[in-house]
Amino acid sequence: MTDDLPPVYGGRILHVHLDSGTTEVERIDPEDARRFLGGNGFAAKVVHDHVPPESDPFDSENVVAFAVGPMNATPFQSTSRGVVGCISPMTNGFFDSTFGGTFPRAQKTTGFDVVAIHGVADELSYVHVSEDGAEVKPATDLAGYDTYETCSEIRDREGEGYDTHVAAVGPAGENQVRYACLLHESEIREGVAGRGGSGAVLGSKNVKAVAVREGDFEPELAEEGDLRELAIGRMGTLMEETQMLQEYGTSGLVNPINEMGKLGQHNYRSEQTDDEKAEAISGERLKAEYVTEDTTCANCAVKCGKHVTVQPEGVTDAKIPEFESLFATATMTDVFDVERVMKANDLCDRLGMDTISWGVTVAFARECDEAGLLSNVDSPHLDFGDADGLVELARQTANREGFGDRLAEGSFRLADSLDDDAEKYLHGTKGLEFAAHSPRGLKGMSIGYATSTRGGSHHDTRPTPQYDGEHTETTEGTPEFAARNQHFTALGDSLTQCRFVSEGGWGKFVNDRYRDAINYATGWDLSTDEVERIGERVYNLERLINVERGVASRETDTLSHRVMHEPIPDGPAEGMYCPPEELETMLSEYYEFRGWDDDGVPTRDRLDELGMAEPAN
Repeated sequence: MTDDLPPVYGGRILHVHLDSGTTEVERIDPEDARRFLGGNGFAAKVVHDHVPPESDPFDSENVVAFAVGPMNATPFQSTSRGVVGCISPMTNGFFDSTFGGTFPRAQKTTGFDVVAIHGVADELSYVHVSEDGAEVKPATDLAGYDTYETCSEIRDREGEGYDTHVAAVGPAGENQVRYACLLHESEIREGVAGRGGSGAVLGSKNVKAVAVREGDFEPELAEEGDLRELAIGRMGTLMEETQMLQEYGTSGLVNPINEMGKLGQHNYRSEQTDDEKAEAISGERLKAEYVTEDTTCANCAVKCGKHVTVQPEGVTDAKIPEFESLFATATMTDVFDVERVMKANDLCDRLGMDTISWGVTVAFARECDEAGLLSNVDSPHLDFGDADGLVELARQTANREGFGDRLAEGSFRLADSLDDDAEKYLHGTKGLEFAAHSPRGLKGMSIGYATSTRGGSHHDTRPTPQYDGEHTETTEGTPEFAARNQHFTALGDSLTQCRFVSEGGWGKFVNDRYRDAINYATGWDLSTDEVERIGERVYNLERLINVERGVASRETDTLSHRVMHEPIPDGPAEGMYCPPEELETMLSEYYEFRGWDDDGVPTRDRLDELGMAEPAN
């Protein structure tokens, strides 16, 4: 060990062994704190250290790590995020998903920077965490409960009201729908760890929920006054840059991105719809007719969350569909009946499913049916535009009923069961469906998605700078842009900080402000370059996990057929795509910048430079 661990950390990792019901506490090495910071970095370190490379995501050896960072419960804005990391049943590689609400702050007060869940429980259970440790409690009577019901019931059961904070699995997780998610419901806002299938992994472990009771730990900042002054100084910029989010949430992106001609429709066959259809599902319409209140995560002034009520659908104060969800469940499936779309999204939240992977998988199935590849499938819900069918498919998928059982495997596994032509209609990479940001229309997303450790996630390389005009249509310098943006996102998820707040208030790349905030919190004396190296180190660790598991190489750093072979057919971005030779050129530049070999494997020299002892395979 080097220096003492700064008291901004609780300093403990809690290992919960479901098989025996026992726990053990591991102290965090101060050197690991400086190398990996927290949150995403800690989750990746725990998964790397404890999950064998040959294990299946549904094997008992998989670990689910809930992690927080050094900035939770401090004056640093939006320190409300937590991370859940594991080996994903979608990608078979490392996956981390962040979520907000109040759960992460509550976990911080226990003094456990990481809660790592191992093994498999004998019966359906929930894990109750306090500052004294954890207890595995029976939950067989909660089988089939939706996520909201589960959160409420466990809070009542523990008798602590909203002092107990719960992240729950719905029926989809119990049934191991591969993209099952976790939902945390609190008195101020829901938080959803949406992508990658962490809910399915917990379901495979017979875990219905994780509940955290608030403790007494309070982080001690090295320079609290300086950190508070720095944070206050960013408030004006933050509030100015997030006005759209304050007004509409992310649903406010529908119209502007459609106007750019970069909003996927009809399973990505085109990237623009007519204005009337876009307006029908837009943030402007949702706010005017359905939004009942603004909601916010702990310690955040932006209030980008919204609740909606849809009386004809029996939907009351539900979480508003995010822009990503509107893309996946509305424009990709050609369903512009916004009330039915909101019903389907509410069902996904309650049943516990990632709306992006589910919606894109439905769109894929609809195009396969349109192309005659599902002629032997008995399902009446596969026509583009079928709004009632969209709602019914949500129920069927979560319960693995009928064709929903095949949708529950995701589009890539569904494609594997069909004719080879089905591959032409996939929209994703590395087993994970793409999010809403066009890999044809945004060159940074082309190389960013291809090299993402999470596959089709928009939270590695970010689209935000590209919508501001950076690396939208040029490949010059774009590989370095993608890599450095990945350092930024890995750092942000390790702090942990909401992406909207970081991009809006602090900067879209690692800069001196992040350096100062970390140093004021910890008492360290890191340079800006050393801070960026933390993000780079975390990203290399994720890549190492995936290399060791055989799911990261030049061959897997690719894009789906339509992105590389079918230019955008019309609209403002007409003609844009990423042909194979363009991707190959960008990959070579990307690997060179990263110091990886020609197959995309981190080299021993680069790992040594990053202070990582693990050799590359």
